[in-house]
Amino acid sequence: MRSAQIAGRSFTRGVMGSLVLAVVSLFAASCAGSSSAGSTPSPMSAVAPVILPPMATKASTTDPRVGLRAGLTDAAEVAHNITLVSHHAKPDVLSGEGGSRGLTFANSDLAFRGNYVFQGNFSGFQVWDISNPASPVLKNATVCATGQGDPSIYGNLLFVSSESTGDRTDCGTQGIQAAVSQDRAVGVRIYDVSDMTHPKKVIDVQTCRGSHTHTLVPDPTDKNIVYVYVSGSAGVRAASELPGCYDLPRDSVGSARFRIEIIRVPLDHPEQAKVVSFGRIFNDLTAAATHGAAPGDAPAGGRGGRGAAAGAGVGRGDRADPDATPVGPNQCHDITVYPAIGLAGGACGGYGLLIDIHDPLNPKRLQAAGDSNFAFWHSATFNNDGTKILFTDEWGGGTSPKCRFDDPIDWGGDAIFSIANGKMIQGAYFKMPAAQTNTENCVAHNGSLVPVPGRDLMAQGWYQGGLDVIDFTDATHPYEIAYFDRGPVDATKLVTAGFWCAYWYNGHIIASEIARGIDILELKPSEYLSQNEIDAAKLVHFDQFNPQMQPKFVWPAAFPVVRSYLDQLVRGRGLSSSRTDAIAAALDAAERMSGGGRKSALDKLAGELDRDASGAADAARVRAMAVATRDLANATR
Repeated sequence: MRSAQIAGRSFTRGVMGSLVLAVVSLFAASCAGSSSAGSTPSPMSAVAPVILPPMATKASTTDPRVGLRAGLTDAAEVAHNITLVSHHAKPDVLSGEGGSRGLTFANSDLAFRGNYVFQGNFSGFQVWDISNPASPVLKNATVCATGQGDPSIYGNLLFVSSESTGDRTDCGTQGIQAAVSQDRAVGVRIYDVSDMTHPKKVIDVQTCRGSHTHTLVPDPTDKNIVYVYVSGSAGVRAASELPGCYDLPRDSVGSARFRIEIIRVPLDHPEQAKVVSFGRIFNDLTAAATHGAAPGDAPAGGRGGRGAAAGAGVGRGDRADPDATPVGPNQCHDITVYPAIGLAGGACGGYGLLIDIHDPLNPKRLQAAGDSNFAFWHSATFNNDGTKILFTDEWGGGTSPKCRFDDPIDWGGDAIFSIANGKMIQGAYFKMPAAQTNTENCVAHNGSLVPVPGRDLMAQGWYQGGLDVIDFTDATHPYEIAYFDRGPVDATKLVTAGFWCAYWYNGHIIASEIARGIDILELKPSEYLSQNEIDAAKLVHFDQFNPQMQPKFVWPAAFPVVRSYLDQLVRGRGLSSSRTDAIAAALDAAERMSGGGRKSALDKLAGELDRDASGAADAARVRAMAVATRDLANATR
């Protein structure tokens, strides 16, 4: 299918098989069916109509995040509508600076299973027990160089990306100097973590361009098989080191450059994992337009600009050939799959791709979106119902200061697209709005949804720009509802640090700090988020979670879910205040009842809500509340 390029347009500005199933706690299930006569319904007094904050047109220099005291372990902190529950430093064996970009011991991405967090590191990985979020316990720190070390978990198998040409099969720290070596481990490492304290490496699955990131994709018909989409940005290895690796032009079927590699993993015999297919999703893409230098980066006497750069949009690890016709990307940086809807979002250097993955071994590109405000399409997140996708732009590669006061607000942030009939339609941009200094690497990075029913909320890391939670329910008007930030590591020079990612997992936001360790945070109610909405989000529980293998949220029948919709109707004036007051009173009365009395009261309320929808300012939300109320009635025993 021919790609639809959207480059150069002007847009609104602005600031698992356990994958799919949400396992609801016993408490959540029981709260729908019974309630003691003395239970106290949630009050409405804390929720009031609000006017959404305006979208930023430039970075703020008066935001509380501006000017925080620097320090590695004693930097000043600021929090808004969120609480830091705990912080734990990195273990000594994975600490320190090193390498040209200071990334030798950098923490990277996260994966989750049960009460455990798997934290990647450029030199290995860590396993944390977060049974007590206020006091995480380090269970293991494994030293085994990766070059990035993004992790994923599936049952007792831990997958770790490895891309540096110095990475070794024996995990030695001496590196590899030879151009061709059978000791090199460039691809995906697979570990058995049945014993969290003693992970055992099962196999290094070698790939032609290594693995900068990877994504797990469950087989839709065979629960014993999981596939791994490998996004590698290293140069193509010599065929003498790994047979089948040929650096050929894009039109060549045998080219190892213009493809993603697909690994098949039999879960009962992971030692048999191997590359079995390729995704050729880059054919026919031309070089995408991008912008020029920002004012703070322009040469003395020069100026930044928004013009297209010739040959822009190709991926990392590409070769510059001034005589060749510029082509589009040859690799994705990150692929997020959403198996429940059969789609994937590919953030692929110069383009954002919408991909059909109904047949995991043969992914098909549906559309490619380019945008001259985006320098490097980095990662993607769908909303829960699959009607939107948010892409991030890692302008500057993550090691540069790109949130300065004079950096354009629509560079280095998020772009939000609606999805209709298999096509992406671009809405607004969002960027963390607080101006950062020249010693703080800052740009959009990884995040995940927060499971509040009726809304599209996402927690996200911005490196030394901190982390925040945004609402992108309206694709044309995203806004920030919470944030946490620290001062720079060093006020005199740039030391690469900050939040690689921020992910919601079973009631908390877990964040990987590149230089400082791991942080666990909890949202607080505010004018933009009610206690009912937080309580409803906490009803969604996963046995395992890989952010790039996006699960579908399923809420239980429970009063906090119904009241979340009511709070949203109050906040957004979706119904008159007299009507929302009456609905709140009816819910309070129903919760004090039990058995058949409660069911009758809830059925009656659901019918009234059906009628309310016809004249409501927010009819869709009223109908969603009616469904949730009827579900609650049907769950009553």
